[in-house]
This record gives sequence, C-alpha cells and structure tokens, in this order.
Amino acid sequence: MLAVRCLLFAAVCARCAETGLREWVRLEGGLPTAEETVQPRRLLQQTHSEEEVLHTHLDTRARNLPAGTQQPIHVAQSSFLVEAFGSSFILDLELNHNLLSTDYVERHFEDGKLSQNMGGEHCYYHGRVRGRPGSWAALSTCHGLQGMFSDGNFSYGIEPVCSREQEDHVLYRMPNIDLLELSCPGCILNISEPKGQTDVHSDNKLKDGDDGSKEEKHVSRKGLRRSKRQVRRGQRNVQTETKYIELMIINDYEMFVQLRRSTLQTKIFAKSVVNMADLIYKEQLNTRIVLVAMETWSSENKIAIGDDALLTLRDFMKYRKESIKERCDAVHLFSGRTFMSSRSEAAYIGGICSVTRGGGINEFGSVGPMAITLCQSLGQNIGMHRNKERMTAGGCRCPDLWQGCIMDDTGYNLPRKFSRCSIEEYLRFLQQGGGSCLFNKPTKLLDPSDCGNGYVEPGEECDCGSLLECTQSGANCCKKCTLTHNAMCSNGLCC
Repeated sequence: MLAVRCLLFAAVCARCAETGLREWVRLEGGLPTAEETVQPRRLLQQTHSEEEVLHTHLDTRARNLPAGTQQPIHVAQSSFLVEAFGSSFILDLELNHNLLSTDYVERHFEDGKLSQNMGGEHCYYHGRVRGRPGSWAALSTCHGLQGMFSDGNFSYGIEPVCSREQEDHVLYRMPNIDLLELSCPGCILNISEPKGQTDVHSDNKLKDGDDGSKEEKHVSRKGLRRSKRQVRRGQRNVQTETKYIELMIINDYEMFVQLRRSTLQTKIFAKSVVNMADLIYKEQLNTRIVLVAMETWSSENKIAIGDDALLTLRDFMKYRKESIKERCDAVHLFSGRTFMSSRSEAAYIGGICSVTRGGGINEFGSVGPMAITLCQSLGQNIGMHRNKERMTAGGCRCPDLWQGCIMDDTGYNLPRKFSRCSIEEYLRFLQQGGGSCLFNKPTKLLDPSDCGNGYVEPGEECDCGSLLECTQSGANCCKKCTLTHNAMCSNGLCC
C-alpha cells in the first residue's frame, strides 16, 4: 500500500506545475482540511493609539499622489490579517523594490497591432508572518491578495475568488516550503580555475545545427574567455556579492487564454510568479531576479508551440534573437499548454548572458508550482544540472527525500530549497567565468523611500518627519508614512 501511495505521489509531483493549486492540494492529500474561504483584512494604525484597526478595503494604492501621476503607486509597507485553520496570520509586507527595472516595458498584441507602455503597476511584496520564526511571504495586492506565505510549519496559497462577496479569497494549505533554510549554510568553496574550458552552453538533446550553433558556440566561448579575465581583475567574491538576473517574460496565447483572456490578469499573474522566484533566489543564492520587460501574445502565438519542449525552446530562442530588442540576461516563455515531457520546463545549461541560449520555457501552473518551475529553468541557465542519478547518490543526495530539492527529480511534494550541490554548481559556474552579466546592478523602478525625512516619496502617503517632529506637529494622522484609519489629509493639525 505504501509503495502504491508513493507512486501516486510521485506521479502527482512530476506534473504539479500543469495543475492549479487547488487540484495539487487535493491530489496530494494527507491533510484533513486543504482549503478554506477567508476574508483578509488590512491593518491600519489608529490615529490616537498604537493599536491597529481592521479595514475591509484591501487596496494598497497610495492616496495623495502628485498631480499627473500615471501609474498607481502602492504603499511601501502594509499589513494584513488572515484567519484560517484555527489560526490568525498577520502578514507584514514590504514592497519588493528590486522586482521591476527603470526601463521596464509591457506590451501585447491585439488584432496584430502592438500596444506598449513603459513601467507597470507595482504591487508585489515580500515579507513575514508576524511572530513566526522561519516564516516568509510573497504576495501581490493588485486585486485582492494573491501569492504564497509560510508560517514555518505549513505553506499557504491565497487568491481571490469570484463570488458575491468581493472580499472572499480561497486559502490552500500545503506541506511547508522552507525557503529560508539553506542546505549548505555559510559554506565557503575553494574552487580552482579549470585547466580547460568546457562548453557549458550545450545540451546533449539539442544537436549542433539545430539553431545555427556553429556561430553561436563561437560567440559563447569568446564571451566566456572575456568574462574570466574580468573576474580575475576584479577579484570578486561570487558568493557574497549580490547577483542580478535581468529577465524578460513572454506569455504565449495559451497562457493568455488560461487567465480569462485578460492581458491585465496575465501580467499580474506572471509578475506574481517572478516575485516568488525572486524571494527564493534572494534568500538562498544571494541573487535577485529583476524584470526588464514583459510581452503577451494576446492574439496568436509568434512561434509554433508544439508538444516537444526542446523544439519549442529552439524556436523560441530564434524568436528572441530576431525579434527581442531589450537588453536582458535571459528571456523565458510562460506557456499555457502542457508539453510531452516528464518535466515542466526546458532550458539551456549555462546559457545565461547569451542571446541565443539565455532562455527557457515553462508550463502553466498556479503561482507556487510555476515559481518553482521558473527556479528550475533559470537554475539551468546559471549552470545547475538536473540529474536524478547524481542527486540520489553520495554527497549530492538531497537531504530531504520527502520534500525534495528544487533541481532534483526526487521528492513527493513541492520542492522547497536548492541542494548543496546545486549551489556549488552555481558558484563554480561563476568562478569559471560564466554569468559575467549578473554582476551589473540594474536601476530599480522604485528606490526604497526614506520614511521620516519629511518628504513624501513614492510609496508613502505622508511623511511628517522624525518621531519628535511628528509629535510636536500633532500629526497623528501619519504613522509609518501611511495615513491612519479615517485620516482624510496628509499634513497639518486638522488631521
């Protein structure tokens, strides 16, 4: 019976990214209650006390924006209360200022015509569950609460539902995804330079000539030699220095259809996926994922997308080389279809920074499973390998055989972290000269506001200055640079 149960779990997990979160939780089983309908509440501080009051309006868009502001700006900090499964979760969130670059652009095609705009609504947060060590949260507040969080014991997915009660959300409970616990905490690697340079930009399933690889390999090797000289001159510490993956996402037509044929919903969903993947990379790899562009094929696909993931990847990278003008380290396809493969993604090993190999394709799933899929495909781009035999033997064995590790084909639940060997592969790839483009820091769309300097900056609704200045001016309407409950103005004693 146990063997049958394990086989069932393995089959479910191998395809977890092709089903929605509701179906994944239901099939995974093991929990008496997998979901609840909840009504989250936003917490705002009282005007004349330090207590917080519950607010049914979840919107985090800042009030008192300067005249002429085109894109909505969301407050830099916000808190929410979610009550479910006999517990109360207070989510303390901060805007993820690193998610979008200054030059971030969104475009889609309608009836063959291009629609494009610079910038985009930024309502994507990272945070913690108040009072819960080891907790984490990656959520968007564009339209209700959407994303995932963990209280250190269980992981939860939350999303709004269509109902008469506009505040209704569905909360799913899953086995915990421990994003914060490294399998190799504080490990220091002493990796010597290789005697010979191997072509890390190859994939033995893609034959030479499939996509003009003779010219491509020449360019890739030249780029690697130049990168190695730069690393030697700069003497970078590849482990402690923050890396930045400048990423472009393309949503295919099937993805657009999956998300109610709404370009808005498609963009919100895709950014939520990247936001969670960024949290994983930030905590475990000291690497940030920064979106530089997003393209949605809302009329038809620009390439043939078939059942073969590798052929689709080949054609997708041709499209990138010929049609994508944005400067980025990798371009990834979010597809709404299911590929004829045991995996939910395909990507070039070590292809980061390459115009012809810096990319991957990812199957549709709910936010959590699809974020893990993106972590896997980007992991291959930055030199990590997916090898079941290697990972189940010797020192590379994943320490948690039940949960599994992100780059492994083992485990029966949604993977929760990178293994020690995957982290070593990434650092070795960098020390051997790969990934030189990851060390240039992109300009962020929003700089973190300096609450308390007396100036109302993006992400702030008000700023009365220091605590002493606020007390002297009687500005009880402004706390943590957010207007307090029922405050109708942003300065002056009338508040």
